[in-house]
Amino acid sequence: MTKDYDAIVIGTGIIGTCTGFELAKRGFKTLNVDKLPAAGYGSTSNTCAIIRLHYSTPAGVAMARESYFYWIDWGKYIGAYDESGYAKYINTGCLVTKTEKNHYLANVMASLDELNVVYEELDAEGMRRRLGLIDTRAYGPPVAAADPGFGKPTGDDVAGAVYIPESGYINDPQLSCHNVQRGCEAIGGEFRFNAEVVEILQESGRTEGVRLADGSEIRAPVVVNVGGPHSFVINRMAGVEEGMNIKTRALKQEVCHVPAPEGIDYNALGMLISDGDVGCYSRPEVGNHILIGSEDPPCDDFEWVADPDNYDNTFSGQWQTQVMREAQRLQGLPIPETQQGLVDLYDVSDDWIPIYDKSDLPGFYMAVGTSGNQYKNGPVAGQLMAHLIERVEGGHDHDAEPLQFHMKYVDRDCDVGFFSRLRTINPDSSFSVIG
Repeated sequence: MTKDYDAIVIGTGIIGTCTGFELAKRGFKTLNVDKLPAAGYGSTSNTCAIIRLHYSTPAGVAMARESYFYWIDWGKYIGAYDESGYAKYINTGCLVTKTEKNHYLANVMASLDELNVVYEELDAEGMRRRLGLIDTRAYGPPVAAADPGFGKPTGDDVAGAVYIPESGYINDPQLSCHNVQRGCEAIGGEFRFNAEVVEILQESGRTEGVRLADGSEIRAPVVVNVGGPHSFVINRMAGVEEGMNIKTRALKQEVCHVPAPEGIDYNALGMLISDGDVGCYSRPEVGNHILIGSEDPPCDDFEWVADPDNYDNTFSGQWQTQVMREAQRLQGLPIPETQQGLVDLYDVSDDWIPIYDKSDLPGFYMAVGTSGNQYKNGPVAGQLMAHLIERVEGGHDHDAEPLQFHMKYVDRDCDVGFFSRLRTINPDSSFSVIG
């Protein structure tokens, strides 16, 4: 086969750009392609860009902890000039409410202890000291807005919370992708935009490259699907979906932007809040606003999208429901008549844990099922994928003997098989954006 590149990465969100960057560091001649006009224009541009350490599995916590160190020294990771400047990490700390569903955070605290992460266990009074406007009464489990019990306390105080100081968010997720693009280009990686992939080319039973909507073909022995909410479409193009025990699909999500309570400088005093008791997460937003998303409790209607290029991208009743739920926790939170915020799609796997894996088609790899909880892991996910591709292309049978990937900052190995397409559904997952 005549090849134009060593690897084609489909997607230029944070994980796609980082995968291209890490492959280029290993000497691959790479091309990232995207149907949109610039890096980070897809679902990454609408991510809440939260950098947190609490996940429902030890592997998730460890990967998030490893990734944290890249974000706090972002310029060093990029290693190249970007005329647009660099995305910035804003530290706020994170307050995570204990609930029966999250096992009162016992597993999270055990994982944090193992990684020597500092945290503080709080009772209701401690929560109020951390954030004076917080209402610590129990309202959960969350119910639909039409339920007669909606908004009514179900108990005195919640079971408490864990405060994790090393948590925050990235101020400009789209810029973070542009940063990685510039880092990748500085070492020879290439990018092509407004380039929609319509076919995965194959020859003699393995990947050969891609065909674009304009009819042009690009040849490479390796193709990596990092297509975000379009990932299931691309997997079907490659004919690999039937060989996956865990699959992905696109889920509509709404994120609310509302003003902070009157008289509160929330950009100075606020923090990340992950609150399974009211079924929401929130963080400070520019302009003394608060960003509010759903933690996907069972009472919420899940709108699965069959065509990620054609769906209702307007707000629904979910917007007001989320704001009202958050108002149960944050006293004085206004519920505006005008709806503001974001509507986009998540790329969700069957158990809300990503798939970082090869496929049944030699040369075709996937970093999918990542939306909602993997933005923060972009740099480490890129390294993991580059390690996997390099080893499998070198002859390693990852299905028979799952690879180990060493994370240098936490100094431990990650079992890449944990993210296998062939795994069974992980019962320890939150089955939500928490991962």
